[in-house]
Amino acid sequence: MSDVDLRKLRYFVAVAEHLHFGRAAEQLFIAQPVLSRQIRALEEELGAQLFARDRRGTALTAAGEQLLADARPLLAAAEALQRRVIRAVEGTQRFTVGFMPGLIVTAAVRTLTERHPGLTVDLVRTGWFDQVEVVHDGRVDVSVVRLPVDPHGLVVRPLYTEPRVVVLPADHRLAGKDAVAVGDLADEHLLQDPDTVPEWSAVATELGTDRPAVPVFHSVEEKLEHVAAGRGVMFLPLSVMTFYTRPDIAYVPVPDLAPLQVSLAWSSVRPVPLAEEFALLAAQ
Repeated sequence: MSDVDLRKLRYFVAVAEHLHFGRAAEQLFIAQPVLSRQIRALEEELGAQLFARDRRGTALTAAGEQLLADARPLLAAAEALQRRVIRAVEGTQRFTVGFMPGLIVTAAVRTLTERHPGLTVDLVRTGWFDQVEVVHDGRVDVSVVRLPVDPHGLVVRPLYTEPRVVVLPADHRLAGKDAVAVGDLADEHLLQDPDTVPEWSAVATELGTDRPAVPVFHSVEEKLEHVAAGRGVMFLPLSVMTFYTRPDIAYVPVPDLAPLQVSLAWSSVRPVPLAEEFALLAAQ
């Protein structure tokens, strides 16, 4: 078997994510016939059919599913390698920290730079969808994350926990309370994955009420807009409450919700100097 071409793997991942050769070709800025030839070449090199194509569309085969699972971390590792080489060429000593909205890393960053003169610490804001992706692809050395995350390929070091609050429209019947119970919110429309709030899911299921589909959001800002418009409620970490203040929403503590775990994550497949030291500083 010949060595796998990373370019072909990128082409494969694009088709696998779109399940449409035309859209994948547009994303890759190549002609569709060229993309089809590259995928056929990859299938010949691997000795396996990766896609099943018929009148209904394109689907991954079992071999394709396996390759997709393996290709993503491999491509991420290749990108991380390229970034590290560029750093070495530049001759700069850099340490990059990813952080979620509401999580403050200033004290740890200051102490680290004081301990290591000449070190440049860069900061990258992350979100729920890329808080560990930035570690895998090398954009950051460490990432301050909120669990749960997929621990595959990571070292995950607990830092601390933080309580959660419910976010309500300012004119909501419970908006002026000092605290509310999860049961008080059982009949509300939840604007997030119910699996992330099992305490709410348990009491909501008991009511047996049909629930509308949960919208797909890509940022906290989008979620807060929907809450302010009266379309539902959501649960957020307490630190996010201090990060986003606005007059048309209210934050109310929910004592019977389990706190969220904040951790530091870094790659387990490549050395990350200073990761352990930063973890100790961030936990203080």
